Amino acid sequence: MTAAPQHAAAEDDAAPSYDPLPRPTGLAGIIGAVDDRVDSWFEPLRGSPAFDSVAKVITGLGDHGLMWAATTAWRARHTGPERARAVRALAIAGVESNLVNTGLKALVGRSRPDRTSLTVAEGGVPVREPKTSSFPSGHTLAAFCAATVMSQRGDGRGNALLFTSASLVGLSRLHLRAHYASDVVGGAAIGMAIGLIGRRLL
Repeated sequence: MTAAPQHAAAEDDAAPSYDPLPRPTGLAGIIGAVDDRVDSWFEPLRGSPAFDSVAKVITGLGDHGLMWAATTAWRARHTGPERARAVRALAIAGVESNLVNTGLKALVGRSRPDRTSLTVAEGGVPVREPKTSSFPSGHTLAAFCAATVMSQRGDGRGNALLFTSASLVGLSRLHLRAHYASDVVGGAAIGMAIGLIGRRLL
């Protein structure tokens, strides 16, 4: 008569009713949900040689400030004060973004997104495996810092090119799942903020 209750008890022991990995609640839960939703928007594009190649090229140009060195050369194409200003802008953006990015990454220590299921076409420009903290996106921070410092009043087309390039850098980091969306948005906001400070030093 007691066999059934014992069997039921054994089943209860084998299948605990609690969740061993509860989802974050509050602000952390909202941010996590937004990050997951944005990542899902890029999933249909991953594995496409065209989109993957573009993302790799853009993120590669963002490495070590290559894109912004090229932008400086473009801004400095005319001799005189404009050339000197462009060189100073690059130097200021480089120093500011590196110092702030390094300090924040060490302070926050956020884990990178899980890339084990990431499907990206092989070949093309190699992409460095990220090893530092995920927040903020250093590529995006540097891109928006440089774009802000190098922007000039009255140059609508040039400024649009700068900020479009910076935005593409951030999108490339999302496509390659090197960062969460909140890392990229945070990097853009911080980059613009310190870029505005840098403009005062020109």
